[in-house]
Amino acid sequence: MTEPLLVDRTDAVVTLTLNRPKAMNALDLALKEALRDVLAELETDKSCRAVVLAGAGGSFSAGQDLREHVATLDSPDSGDRLSTVRAHYNPIAARLANLPKPVVAAVRGMAAGAGASLAFLADFRIGGPSTSFLMAFAKVGLAADTGASWTLPRLVGHAKAVELLMLAEPVRAEEAHRLGLLTRLLDDDEQVLPAAQELATRLAAGPTVAYGAIKRQLSIADAGTLADALAAEAQAQTICGATADHQAATRAFVAKERPVFEGR
Repeated sequence: MTEPLLVDRTDAVVTLTLNRPKAMNALDLALKEALRDVLAELETDKSCRAVVLAGAGGSFSAGQDLREHVATLDSPDSGDRLSTVRAHYNPIAARLANLPKPVVAAVRGMAAGAGASLAFLADFRIGGPSTSFLMAFAKVGLAADTGASWTLPRLVGHAKAVELLMLAEPVRAEEAHRLGLLTRLLDDDEQVLPAAQELATRLAAGPTVAYGAIKRQLSIADAGTLADALAAEAQAQTICGATADHQAATRAFVAKERPVFEGR
């Protein structure tokens, strides 16, 4: 039986590949559970210093598997028909957003609904000519989930987020890059995953404790006051200032040498 989520470890980079290519990597129960659980493991895995999120085949992810969802809707004992949001999508979103190491999404082809939401939770998103995003929730009478109501306004602004969610029209690669949905747009789809892994390798060799602190700082500053941001900065600098990475890199800078970061 094919694994719904492929996990590849190359040095300090872990590549997670949504592996349902015949279904455009739609998120069924097995794939959601696998992604949720692997992300939980990576939170404390010190051997992992950067993560790449990708889709098998020509698509990133079509979002929720609607064939499976229809079966849930038709079940007389289904109860909360969207219980998957609390059981799967919320934990996945929280773990991706709060993962204390960089996340790079390799977005080839379509990223729709919760699939697009997953990409938006990454710190970097790399795409190619085939890349497109579709906030498809309203097309099936649903509101946003998997963190899209939080990430989209931060990426494109409130007014554009309203447009993308309510009109549910596809955003092609060049427009996605212009809006900030893509960090980098390449000319060749075949280079998307290698470029994402190359960036993740570069990040994995960097001060990963500081990267995790930067992610926490920005999350607090996005929703808080200046006082909240200053307090978070003071706390982060206390933590980072005590790391071996900071001490070694400072000495290397003074000595005009290239620093080597170990993530501690």
